[in-house]
Amino acid sequence: MAIRHVEPYTDEWLQQPYGYVLQVRDLLGSEVVDWWKGPCDPRDATLKLADGTALVWDEESGWRLGVFASGGRGRHTELSGVVRYLGHGLLPKPERVVAALHDARAGVGASSAWRPCYRSHRNCRDGFDVALDFYSRLVDA
Repeated sequence: MAIRHVEPYTDEWLQQPYGYVLQVRDLLGSEVVDWWKGPCDPRDATLKLADGTALVWDEESGWRLGVFASGGRGRHTELSGVVRYLGHGLLPKPERVVAALHDARAGVGASSAWRPCYRSHRNCRDGFDVALDFYSRLVDA
């Protein structure tokens, strides 16, 4: 299979992360009461959870958990309280995100209050689109 890069800032590029996020949402099931896409720079998405917290993903620091403070479709989500970054990189397997969420709630595992920066959203041609494309193809199938 040939490697295919997606042109930055096209509609396809803007939508690319959501196949991955939807995989996580589906695994969390009824725990997710709402979800939305954020803006870009960086691209992000929010899974609002039944307990009043939110799980937010962005293309620079991966997943983080905190108490939902504000946000909505097309806006970056604000979290309050102690925010925990789940760790395990930008695109851990969706199953691992579920386990990391439970660990973060319990205060164990790889979660941290320190924000990791795995990449910059300004590095549009660093190959990250190739990794995201794997999840895009799963949703399209």
